[in-house]
Amino acid sequence: MMDLLSLLTTIRRPRLLIRAARFGVTEYRRDIHLRRILGDATLPRSGAALAKLMDLETEQNDLRKENAARYSPTRHVELLIAMMGEAQILRSSYNARAQNPVS
Repeated sequence: MMDLLSLLTTIRRPRLLIRAARFGVTEYRRDIHLRRILGDATLPRSGAALAKLMDLETEQNDLRKENAARYSPTRHVELLIAMMGEAQILRSSYNARAQNPVS
């Protein structure tokens, strides 16, 4: 899962999109927001969710770059918020496992 987090640090997006997402990440609720974004009845684990979100966000970013009519800045920010939220969850679970290794 650290590979996903490393990959996440390489993503470059416009500053305005990132700033908007940072404001929203404090209100991110996985059970509500992720279910709506992914449309799944059962929520995947954070690593799998982050991978799906990154794919969806890449599609949105491609639309943005193409100036496509179906590009949605709202959807793009929503995906970035979810990515940041899932990354926080993944980091905290990774850190918890590192501090309390199972013997």
